Amino acid sequence: MERTMREQVEATIEVIRPALQADGGDIVLRSVDAATGVVEIEVFGACVGCPSSDASLEVGVARIIRDRVDGVRRVVNVAVATGGVCAHGAGAADVADGHAGAAAPGVV
Repeated sequence: MERTMREQVEATIEVIRPALQADGGDIVLRSVDAATGVVEIEVFGACVGCPSSDASLEVGVARIIRDRVDGVRRVVNVAVATGGVCAHGAGAADVADGHAGAAAPGVV
């Protein structure tokens, strides 16, 4: 049985989640529109508002989801920034390696 796009995104988020949680953040899947390829997520926690979070979202979270799930065109962070403090100052490259925090709102 072939998995739906939502199931594939959920499985990918489970891979990403431990790295975010290690820095006091987290990620929640809000919606998947298979017709348009738009995935809405919410990232929150200690790194919301961190200066490197937009890059972390694009280079890490969004790229990983797009790479692992066929048909995903855009990943939208629907979170509202709350001005958190980054737990360890992780940069965008750290996310791709599984070591970064959550991201600020944005479309990537």
